[in-house]
Amino acid sequence: MTIVRYNYPRTSLTPMVRGASPWSSFERELDRLFTSAVSDFAVFSNAGDLDHFPVDLFEDADNHYVRAELPGIERSEINVEMVEGYLTISGRRVVPGSDGEAGETLEFTRSLAIPEAVQADKVAATYENGVLTVTLPKREEAKPRKISIEVK
Repeated sequence: MTIVRYNYPRTSLTPMVRGASPWSSFERELDRLFTSAVSDFAVFSNAGDLDHFPVDLFEDADNHYVRAELPGIERSEINVEMVEGYLTISGRRVVPGSDGEAGETLEFTRSLAIPEAVQADKVAATYENGVLTVTLPKREEAKPRKISIEVK
């Protein structure tokens, strides 16, 4: 997991400095937001940072799910492991070089802590249309139960 430091916006409501545009702080803020948004979506581009990639975590009554979008990655290049309470998704992508030159290999990995209430021997993963879905079944004692109310 990568920890990203929050950068406070540098906008100012002070009066306009002589010669400065009244829109300059607004333009700087838009540039900062655009740069941040583009870097999040450029995870699998040549300039992207493959140390992290976005995942969705959700659950229903029977399972926990981890969903990761890995566009352009071959199924054979993805590795999913569960070791000591951590689910690790890793892989690589070969970016072809231009004009027949040797390509660049980009590697990525992401580890997530998994709840103890998961049946580790029944974990399953599917990969379809660039979306990896890992299904983590809950143990019976962790599933919600309906409790009947007696009338006295």
